[in-house]
Amino acid sequence: MSRMLRASAIMAAGTMVSRVTGFVRTMVLAYAIGTAALGDAYNAAYAIPYSILDLLLLGVLSSVVVPMIVRAQQHDADGGRAYEQRLLTLSTGALIVVAAIAVLAAPLLIDLYTVWDHGSREYDVAVTLARFILPQLAFFGVGAVAGAILNTRDRYGAPMWAPVVNNLVVICVFLLYAVAGPGNDISRVTTGDLALLGVGTTAGIVAQAAVLIVALRRAGFQFVPRFDLRNARLGEMGKAGVWTIGYVIVTQAGFMLTTNLASAAGDEVAGHGISPYTLAFQLFQLPYGVIGVSVITAMLPRMSRAVADGRFGDVRAEFGSSVRLVCALMVPVSLLLMVVGPAITVPIYGHGANSVADAVYIGNVLQVYGLALVPFAVFQLLLRVFYSFGDTRTPVFIGAGTTAVNAVLMVLFHLLLPARYAVMGLALAYTVAYGLGAVLAWWLAARRVQGLDGWAVGMAMTRMYLAALPTAVLALATVWVITTVFGGLDFLNSVIVLAIGGGLGMLLYLGVAHRMRIPEVNSIVGMVARRVGR
Repeated sequence: MSRMLRASAIMAAGTMVSRVTGFVRTMVLAYAIGTAALGDAYNAAYAIPYSILDLLLLGVLSSVVVPMIVRAQQHDADGGRAYEQRLLTLSTGALIVVAAIAVLAAPLLIDLYTVWDHGSREYDVAVTLARFILPQLAFFGVGAVAGAILNTRDRYGAPMWAPVVNNLVVICVFLLYAVAGPGNDISRVTTGDLALLGVGTTAGIVAQAAVLIVALRRAGFQFVPRFDLRNARLGEMGKAGVWTIGYVIVTQAGFMLTTNLASAAGDEVAGHGISPYTLAFQLFQLPYGVIGVSVITAMLPRMSRAVADGRFGDVRAEFGSSVRLVCALMVPVSLLLMVVGPAITVPIYGHGANSVADAVYIGNVLQVYGLALVPFAVFQLLLRVFYSFGDTRTPVFIGAGTTAVNAVLMVLFHLLLPARYAVMGLALAYTVAYGLGAVLAWWLAARRVQGLDGWAVGMAMTRMYLAALPTAVLALATVWVITTVFGGLDFLNSVIVLAIGGGLGMLLYLGVAHRMRIPEVNSIVGMVARRVGR
């Protein structure tokens, strides 16, 4: 537990700074281009590579690359050096080709992800932006492989801090646009304005990849291009990767349906389309990115080594410890998101080209996503059990079932709900689907390792929810008092709600959980206290 906490703390610190700068990035984005037509066009163009990159990071790297690098390090005479060089050579070439094809296919991709008519201003702007943004696929992919190699060497800092550089570059780009551009008026935006937004976005990813490559060199890795692909274990990689590609296809189909339904809603009600969905989803991912990804990144190599040695008891212990550690913070955060969602989004998005009402709607979507936080995190942890075995097939079937349920519910809610609630319906469908997906994944993973100590994990989570109830009550009372007395949420009122309901609420949770002697919370409190006392 202590070693995982230390590794997770290093990554969480970097990820926290990354997410904070990401907050500033989205604030500047909303301030500069808003969440109406231009914002939807930008987010549609950006969502395409972003979703692919997210899947590369959470799917291919986790399920194929990391376990194979670990095995090469354990069994190859050179400690896996030659294999890592072949892998980086292969990935660089392949991703350059993928990026080039994506740029050429930009109009088709926008067709797939939106319902906008050819020749409409939104469609043309989105295609132009996509052509400037899609080249980042190659740079992010190369950086991600470098990050995977660093992780297998227990070098977690650079992969978590590199996105900060990306965010700072993009923040500067959007500030420049906010000063020199035409704002959110899509009819006045020029090709030069779009080049600034698109190329600037790609420049951030280039800077991020450069940081990771430098960190890899400092870790002692010398990159020598290797084209002896006969020794690259492509057969083994292909056997594992074909299922991961299937997972990508399945989840991409679901994501395409999501963006199509969101763009249709945005056509009916301005400011209720792709942008609020994207911005709310990014905020929803923040706790998982800070807490869940940090734990998963530290957990997977150790689980892979335990599986390779046949130590199933260690796999169960590693998984149970990871779930409890993640949920110790996810549980109160999920309840707070459900209560104070609009108070979070108004200070971030209620400025410039975006109105307070637009920001409140983003917060309403975030409130629904709060329900999904714990099921989504547990779902992602469960997939790593299969990946540690080198099993990429089972996650495809789990993902297919989850996506199918999500798709059916999204269409159903889209047909039943008014357009102004359509994006909230997408978030609700996501919540239900991942809840059911987590149940299925747990059952299958428990069979694989002869049990996952479900009773112990369930009791621990129950105690966490009981400890978090006073926090939820305090936050709800704060929202009621502020909105009743002052008549609604503006910047100042939102800050008050966050300070009392969020800040004091989390302190209340830590205090109650400490009194209830929840071990994971005590470990976190103790680690923080020791670091503060230094």
